[in-house]
Amino acid sequence: MKVWPRSLLWRTVALLVPLLVLSQLAWFGMLSLSDREPRARQVAERVASVVNLTRAALVGSRPERRRELLVELNESEGIRVYPDDDTLPPGILGEGPIRRYVAAELVRRLGEDTLVYDARGTERGLWVSFRIDEDRFWVVLPPPRARGPFPWTWFAWGLLVLGLSIVGAYLIVNRITRPLRAAVPAAAALGRGEEPPPLPESGPYEVAALGRAFNEMARDIRELDEARKLLLAGISHDLRTPLARLRLGVEMMPSSTDSALADGMVQDIEDMDAIIDQFLAYVRESRNDEIAVEADVNALVRTVVERFDRQGTPVRVKLDALPAMRVRPLSFQRMLGNLIDNAFRHARVPASVGAPGVEVRTGRLDPNTAFVAVLDRGPGIAEADRERVLQPFQRVDAARTDKGSGLGLAIVERIARLHGGRIVLAGRDGGGLEARIELPFT
Repeated sequence: MKVWPRSLLWRTVALLVPLLVLSQLAWFGMLSLSDREPRARQVAERVASVVNLTRAALVGSRPERRRELLVELNESEGIRVYPDDDTLPPGILGEGPIRRYVAAELVRRLGEDTLVYDARGTERGLWVSFRIDEDRFWVVLPPPRARGPFPWTWFAWGLLVLGLSIVGAYLIVNRITRPLRAAVPAAAALGRGEEPPPLPESGPYEVAALGRAFNEMARDIRELDEARKLLLAGISHDLRTPLARLRLGVEMMPSSTDSALADGMVQDIEDMDAIIDQFLAYVRESRNDEIAVEADVNALVRTVVERFDRQGTPVRVKLDALPAMRVRPLSFQRMLGNLIDNAFRHARVPASVGAPGVEVRTGRLDPNTAFVAVLDRGPGIAEADRERVLQPFQRVDAARTDKGSGLGLAIVERIARLHGGRIVLAGRDGGGLEARIELPFT
């Protein structure tokens, strides 16, 4: 499972923090390397001083007393000095750059004939040779600490600098990404058909340009939408009057007129009225100002279903428990009513035979999403056409769109987006269509 932040802010911080940590580790490494040479020089200087003092003490004594002096130095000063003879085990050279540097520095200070070992046999320590006349002696000192005590002060300062760097990086990135975070809900609101607040047009050039472009786009969409609303509302309004005159004329026709012809004309006028109603409904949903409230979705579904039951078109329901959700009640009922109307027009099983061909289901799609589905046993919609029929004035075959304006599903899709959700069309096993509204819980 990949653990990767979703937001640009935390992704940038997640990339910067390792870089800052690595830079601090590199700094500590450089500090350690730069400290090696001075510390090795100090070790060599101390060892050379001990060797020179020991040699001076031995040189100042008579040769016959040197062995006694060696014992005294060991007992009083803790300095072990051995004369070189065949009884000493072979020497072991030291490893590592620090040991090599200390040995080289001792040779430089004490002379080219100086030998430096890390051990002889099992006795470990720093073995340094020196000569007095023709005799060679060995001074054995405790192994020097090439490394000093841990630099806690520097470590604390490094942690402080690292913490300040991380906080500073967060504040800088947060300031840079703040306009982008503001653009996300604004774009979502624009996608739902709402009018988002304008984005700030200040700040860095790229951010200001983004704000200006978004505001211009929102303004153009708003003007285009207003023009479309005005056009649809104007046409719908202007058609009402001649349709009313036509209906009045049909009703005033002589009784000798063919009744089938008159009934057909009345039906055509009613169909045109229904189309105009859809135009007006589409315009109304485009400028929906209804306030979203906490509501019981299942109760709203029952209200719509009861309305169809009273009309003699019963709907089968299967409702799972859902928590209260923020919805626009009237728009929600209009959306569900459109789907049920559409389903009944194409259901293969007539409602009058006691086996409703339309079913409404509710439930949870996942922990964050609820669904309201309307299912029928009609001819369905081809998969290639399912996205297209959600657009205004789009129709498929005559079996599903023999009447109407092609706005029914477009209205449903717009109301679903207004609620932050979407509509999904899917085929059913055995034939039919499932129109599923998916709505977020928050």
